[in-house]
Amino acid sequence: MRAYFIALVASLASFTSATSQTSSTSETGETSKTCLLFTGDILLDRGVRKVIGHHGIDYLFTREMDSLFRASQVVVGNLECPVTSIQAPVQKRFIFRGEPEWLDGLRKHGFTHLNLANNHSTDQGRKGLEDTRENILKARMKPVGMGKNLQEAAQPVLLTSQPRKVWLIASLGMALENFAYLPDRPCVNTERTQEIIGRIRDIKRKDPQAVVIVSLHWGGEHTLKPVPSQRLDAHRLINAGADALICHHTHTLQTIEHYKGRDIYYSIGNFIFDQQKPLNSQACVVKVEVTRNHVKTQALPVHIQGCVPHLK
Repeated sequence: MRAYFIALVASLASFTSATSQTSSTSETGETSKTCLLFTGDILLDRGVRKVIGHHGIDYLFTREMDSLFRASQVVVGNLECPVTSIQAPVQKRFIFRGEPEWLDGLRKHGFTHLNLANNHSTDQGRKGLEDTRENILKARMKPVGMGKNLQEAAQPVLLTSQPRKVWLIASLGMALENFAYLPDRPCVNTERTQEIIGRIRDIKRKDPQAVVIVSLHWGGEHTLKPVPSQRLDAHRLINAGADALICHHTHTLQTIEHYKGRDIYYSIGNFIFDQQKPLNSQACVVKVEVTRNHVKTQALPVHIQGCVPHLK
């Protein structure tokens, strides 16, 4: 296991260098650039709840992480729990809930968007999901991958318009436990590959210069590599026009693939989380730089210690 992580860190370094070299040929004088960050799973319950209770939410953010966030125009995190005062737990093994006031702390430290297309957003039922959405909006952030109905939940979200439009499509790639989908009720997005392909093509047809990032919540927990069907789906999405895939769910840092000039992060691991095994403590934050002519992604290695993510 130790040898695997040494090799993985080395591959992260070489992967970053390769993408930097590929993208360093931008035209002279090109100065308009937007930086977007994507983090892994954020849990605000269980062990993290205890840390916040003892130290406050600011304790979860190091100076180095704050500096990285401040240098970014958009910061997207995968919120792996409902954040609501409503306590209506569904019948399932792992049930989480965070406190609404903690969202102000996430916003204070730079988060702009929170992804809800995951298997824990519905832990406190439909009302808890809807309340989470409202609480995110109150904290001056935007929810992603969730809506008041199925149609709204599936809509791509515009992250920025400068220097060109950047869209995010977020979807849950697995069945939810004890949650019934109703077309006219609040839910998270669960569109499959073919439907997402249609949305990518629609965006590109209307605006060929648009950037499309896809975030899927998928894969086997605590695994280190994607299965063949995931690789096939990822390639289909890139072939359809996706500019990058940045995914999660496994609580591990998985394979990063460079395919047809675009990058596939099969799972970027945790971010703020209480799992302590080495397998779950290695992760990355993905930095995406968008200019008028180029899209460059960079994997920034992260080590999580005591629920706190540290840049390596």
